[in-house]
Amino acid sequence: MLTRLLPFASKAPVVPVLRLSGVISAEASPFRGRLSMAGLAGAIERACRIRGLAAVALQVNSPGGSPVQSALIAARIRARARERDVPVFAFVEDVAASGGYWLACAADEIYADRSSIVGSIGTISAGFGFSEAIGRLGIERRVYHEGRNKGMLDPFKPEDPEDVARLQAIQKDIHRAFVDHVRNRRGKRLKADDETLFNGDIWTGEHAARLGLIDGLGDLRATMRDRFGETVRLPVIGAARSWLRRRLGTSVPGPWHDPGTLFDGIAAAVEERALWARFGL
Repeated sequence: MLTRLLPFASKAPVVPVLRLSGVISAEASPFRGRLSMAGLAGAIERACRIRGLAAVALQVNSPGGSPVQSALIAARIRARARERDVPVFAFVEDVAASGGYWLACAADEIYADRSSIVGSIGTISAGFGFSEAIGRLGIERRVYHEGRNKGMLDPFKPEDPEDVARLQAIQKDIHRAFVDHVRNRRGKRLKADDETLFNGDIWTGEHAARLGLIDGLGDLRATMRDRFGETVRLPVIGAARSWLRRRLGTSVPGPWHDPGTLFDGIAAAVEERALWARFGL
């Protein structure tokens, strides 16, 4: 009778669900949700403070982004799970690629739909070169700096092989950190050689399971009920918002009302759209 009148008195296990959906970036965006350590720290903390905590579930849907933010978020999830001594489960929705897979590897077990996109364990840098275009337009570029390499990879100058070599060295370091993270989290469950797993390729969930990148196929609700019973509670834990923003949404005046910042935001939204488009989404 008490548990019917007072649901919070129930002994049902609780598995809070953290939604990790969006491009991973340290910068906030008024156009689309982004994942960052600053934005998720509170939600991670709230999830791990819940009474009756049996595990933490991650709903991952991300094409990647910042490797630093990916590492910070994953490390915070691991630290709080160790403190509470609970397992972490990740469930891939449409995609867990690049930094999205980095986040999924914060879990002890990873599950996906058979058609989910998983992998992209690599690094990438893309841009444009305008050195000839500004000459045709009669534009003179003026840049002043101290430090020989401060103007590295300036898109308005011809490409310098030394600059490219420096960038590739940085990418190798980041790639090595990514590979180390995957090896540390997946261990002996990996079922293919390094050249197959760590070349930046992507796979469906079904193929990823055969490679050992995930533990199996399954959805969050069914898997958690199978693991913790039919009474398991799965509250979704979101990022905290101020009372005013909850009431008014994005109509609250903010820096994106500035035309310059608005232009930057539109450019960022286009870049995010391109990240999703790489995976047919």
